[in-house]
Parts: sequence; C-alpha cells; structure tokens
Amino acid sequence: MTNRTKVKICGIRSAEEITYLNRYQPDYMGFIFAKSSRQVLKEDAKRLKKQLSESILSVGVFVNSPVEEIISICEDKTIDLIQLHGDEEQKTIDILKKEVPQKIIKAVRVKDGEDIQKALLNQVEFLLLDSYVDNQYGGSGKTFDFHLIPEKMPNYFLAGGLNFMNIEHAISLCNPYCVDINSGVETEGKKDEMKIRQIINLIRKNMD
Repeated sequence: MTNRTKVKICGIRSAEEITYLNRYQPDYMGFIFAKSSRQVLKEDAKRLKKQLSESILSVGVFVNSPVEEIISICEDKTIDLIQLHGDEEQKTIDILKKEVPQKIIKAVRVKDGEDIQKALLNQVEFLLLDSYVDNQYGGSGKTFDFHLIPEKMPNYFLAGGLNFMNIEHAISLCNPYCVDINSGVETEGKKDEMKIRQIINLIRKNMD
C-alpha cells in the first residue's frame, strides 16, 4: 500500500474532544449539523473550529439542509469541506460549487453495487460509502458488505461501524482514501480519548 490511509473522526461537539484531536492529529474531523444525538450548533462549531489545530481539516455534515445554510457556514470558514449525507441531487452540488470553494463529499448508503455505480455519476471530489439502514442517514454503527466496492473505485471515504476490531481488515480489503470513524471511538455516546489514540496509532502503524 503506497499511500497512507487518512483518518476522519466525526461527531465532534466539545472543547474537550477538540483537545483529543489536537493531541492525536487525525487528518479530518466532522461537525454534524443535521438532526442527531451528535448535532452541533453553528455558533458552537465556529468556536470549536478556532480551537482546532490548523493541520486538521474540518468537515460539515449536512442532511438535506437548505443550500443557504450550508453556504453561510462555509463563508464563516467553520468548515473546510462539505459532506452531503442526505438525498441531495446534482443541482444542489452545482449551486454549492458555484458559490463556495469548499470541496464536496457525497455520501451514499450502500445496499447493493448499483447504489455505488449511481453515486459515481455525482460531480464531486469524494464519495463516502456508508451502511444503509432504513430511515437513518448514517451513524448506525453497522458495517456493509465491502465486497460491493468496485476494485478501481476512485479515492473515497469509508464509513459505517468502523472500530478498533475491524479497521485493519477494512483498510486491507478496501484500501480507502480515508476511514471515517464515529461511534467506534465512543464510550456511552461520548468520544473516548483512549479509543481515539488507539485507533489512530493502529492505522498509522500499519501504514508506515
């Protein structure tokens, strides 16, 4: 494997969690602006971004949000990338590309290989492959069948139930550009410093 798999820790909500990230230096972190147990308000995300190491890129996660809301958060420089995790269509992506410079990650909830093939038609910088769960846009803590991913898949983020126990297998089998971890570094719904340290160290040890 020539390129080191990057790491994204998603669902950050507090200054304490920002301290963990600054200490262990994932490549990306995620603010969830959609309705969720991990939702963060725009004002809080802006404050937390100022405390975040400049070496870590912030991603704003949106689910079917008004375009104006996304643009506003981009213009505040709260986020470095946009993650669209709902049913957004290409016309929404086109508007965002015209209005703001942030790169776009489009999430696809994978039920079968056809879902991935359809998603590849989106004109975005990255896809994010996540598990499909009825009536739930991400954060399920469940994996999907990695064998559905095409061999020559362009750079993509891999999400869905990743944790210390399965991350090595996922990277070895899928060779994603970046692994996206949320519940896999939590204890009782809160980010766990030890789990963040362990999983980042494990990933980077295997990439060296």
